[in-house]
Amino acid sequence: MADQDGSGGIGMDSEACLKSKDPALCETESLSEGNAASCDQASSKTDGENSASQGSAVSNGGDSDEGKEMVDLKIIWNKNKYDLKIPLDGTGANLKEKIHSLTGLPPAMQKVMYKGLLPEDKTLREIKVTNGAKIMVVGSTINDVLAVNTPKEVIQQEVKAEENKKEPLCRQKQHRKVLDKGKPDDVMPSIKGAKERLPTVPLSGMYNKSGGKVRLTFKLEQDQLWIGTKERTEKIPMGSIKNVVTEPIEGHEDYHMMAFQLGPTEASQYWVYWVPAQFVDAIKDTVLGKWQYF
Repeated sequence: MADQDGSGGIGMDSEACLKSKDPALCETESLSEGNAASCDQASSKTDGENSASQGSAVSNGGDSDEGKEMVDLKIIWNKNKYDLKIPLDGTGANLKEKIHSLTGLPPAMQKVMYKGLLPEDKTLREIKVTNGAKIMVVGSTINDVLAVNTPKEVIQQEVKAEENKKEPLCRQKQHRKVLDKGKPDDVMPSIKGAKERLPTVPLSGMYNKSGGKVRLTFKLEQDQLWIGTKERTEKIPMGSIKNVVTEPIEGHEDYHMMAFQLGPTEASQYWVYWVPAQFVDAIKDTVLGKWQYF
């Protein structure tokens, strides 16, 4: 009776095997049960490995910004506003890449302004970018740049060729009558051989061609150059300035004379004298863009 109720340790399937007296049948049943157990164990192991693998992939995000100090910015370009969060220790070049992904504007075509032209090699922390800061971006698509770049290049080449034929600018009679007045009393300090970003205040203490006082204000958010005199202020779109001509003043090489080419001829040059040398490159970069002059 013990065999019938299983209390003797032999199950119903084993009893059937014994009654049939077929060893092959018993062996087959035993193997099937073993294989099923092995499959269950293998499946459990595989699921565990997959789970571990997924967990590893999530935790090893190499370029994740997690844990980095972030800063929220407002990007303004072409009358559109974009919200951007970026690591505070990212560089100006990193910011340009982010702007590219937002606007489609290639980094080389961007003029990014925050208290002046934003340097690419410094971090946002070094530039002292604050949370919620507004970043102004000026730039055109490649097609737009190509459309206006060709005539600018032609004009620049023609101007340079004319300059090579003549004596130094500061020796020419038309400029000597201004330079012979000497440095203005309120001229800004200069640093020979240095390169600095544009100051946040207008450049002042300079003369124009008629010998009158002139100041330059760079309205980056409007992409305009304001040329102010005692009588009036001219608001000039930077895109309309074809070239910037500069030359150190003999005997005062820490100052330059500079002309903004507003049209195709020499008569359309607006001359400014006693420009501090450290700001010359920054003025060219801001007015023309780095990709527009060589």
